[in-house]
Amino acid sequence: MTHPSPSGASEQTEVDVVVVGAGFGGLYALYRLRELGLSVLGIEAASGVGGVWYHNRYPGARVDVDSVDYCYYFSPELYREWRWSERYAGQPELMRYLDHVADRFALRRHILFDSRMIRAQWSPGARRYQVETSSGQRLTCRFLVMATGQLSAPRRPDFPGLDRFRGEWVQTSRWPERPVALAGRRIGVVGTGSTGVQAVPVLAAQASQLHVFQRSPNYSVPAQNGPLDASLWRAIGARVPEERRELFAHPAASHLPRPRGPAADFSEAQRAQILEEQWALGGHGMGFVFSDQTVSRQTNDIVAGFVRSKIREIVADPATAEKLCPYDHPIGTRRLCIDTGYYESFNRENVTLVDVRESPIERITETGIQTASGHHELDLIVFALGFHAFTGALDGANIRNEAGQQPSDLWRRGPRTLLGLMTAGFPNLFLPTGPGSPSVLANMSVQNEYHVDWIAGCLGHMARHGFDTVEPTAKAQDDWTAHVAEVSRDILRRNVQNYMVHVNEDDGTRIFMPYVGGMDRYVRQADAIAAAGYRGFRFGRAGERGSAPAG
Repeated sequence: MTHPSPSGASEQTEVDVVVVGAGFGGLYALYRLRELGLSVLGIEAASGVGGVWYHNRYPGARVDVDSVDYCYYFSPELYREWRWSERYAGQPELMRYLDHVADRFALRRHILFDSRMIRAQWSPGARRYQVETSSGQRLTCRFLVMATGQLSAPRRPDFPGLDRFRGEWVQTSRWPERPVALAGRRIGVVGTGSTGVQAVPVLAAQASQLHVFQRSPNYSVPAQNGPLDASLWRAIGARVPEERRELFAHPAASHLPRPRGPAADFSEAQRAQILEEQWALGGHGMGFVFSDQTVSRQTNDIVAGFVRSKIREIVADPATAEKLCPYDHPIGTRRLCIDTGYYESFNRENVTLVDVRESPIERITETGIQTASGHHELDLIVFALGFHAFTGALDGANIRNEAGQQPSDLWRRGPRTLLGLMTAGFPNLFLPTGPGSPSVLANMSVQNEYHVDWIAGCLGHMARHGFDTVEPTAKAQDDWTAHVAEVSRDILRRNVQNYMVHVNEDDGTRIFMPYVGGMDRYVRQADAIAAAGYRGFRFGRAGERGSAPAG
């Protein structure tokens, strides 16, 4: 579904707030900030709302957070009137939901579709950002909210010979809106992260031959998807405001069960029973069954060994099963995959696992993929390569401060933010779910609501006190960055190569980018900062020589 930008949005040249992105965070930002009485404009590269769900329309695409959690909580009426069909909503249903939200709250008239922000230059004299878009519009805004998410800038395939391939190739993260023929074709999937494990079972059911090119096996656990638990949905719907507050006080901002105690508190038989119960329940709970699983390699090995045993039970061929078993990283130190029939797919006669660690991809040919051990004839190549996390979309927007710097120019040794929401040197720039916040470690829909509410509170504070600029102080940013590092010091994930870890090439120091202390602990600190007059943030007024920090 496409939605041409209405003339009202395209004609605006001066607004209070520009919101970049029209996914979960962007839509709520437009709604919430408009309710403050501010003029708002959304800029969205796609032809419709949805954000990552607009583009990630690959076969099998669905959310891996329970639908009852992965939705808006700001409106009890909205929550009760939308009843999900499945425990984990598929991409088409998610798009219908976000279209419904955009229509219900009349948000489209504020959005410039089919347009990218290609530059935003802070003007200290005007105390505004000068914004340019790919559609040729020039406008100014007082505040800039980057609701682009942390996993939205796709990695492009970079294999020699790709331009010579005579077949068809697509990316999961930019799946075409046109139909892509699958039935009876020889298909290759490159990449076995969260996206790959969702796509493989669906492609396997339609392809004449499916070749799965795996560089590194990942842990995947069953989603145990099914019809919506109507009783849970009704129970939440009866007390939405209270549930919202409780989600803010949950480490993952979800209804997932909290971890049991340390593994050592249970006998071997009890641990086995607990793991079987979690496997039957399905979902991300396998990533924190025991309270010490993220920091104790011994406990982690118990859970990892259990999942490997399940892989061996499911996959009939022992050699294939062993190749699918991860050994190079503890479970949960890369994003845990949630699947429906992934391992079962390798029992099909038309599915072949290609281990590219043993036999690397050398090049793409005119008719397929050449590995070190042989050639694979293909009609369609599906690239599931992931994203340029945290900085990809931010860099693409070309935001510049007074000195001509981008935020990432000041993040050479890892991101530096206060609460993951702002970064020093960039007045009036907000980064919902940014590095230094729980970000990708917590339920993004609920986290976006919290961040937008916090931003709205900050802008209200500025209006009441006559301030027109805000940014973190260097000291407060340093203190928060140190705190983010401290709480991640002992986690296993920090020492494993994954997109959440920034590694400094000169000395090998490792920076874990999200806040691992949990949504609950984060919210308590962010609320305290706001209650103290936004302690650690520097506010300014036009005409003043300097600006004083709050608190």
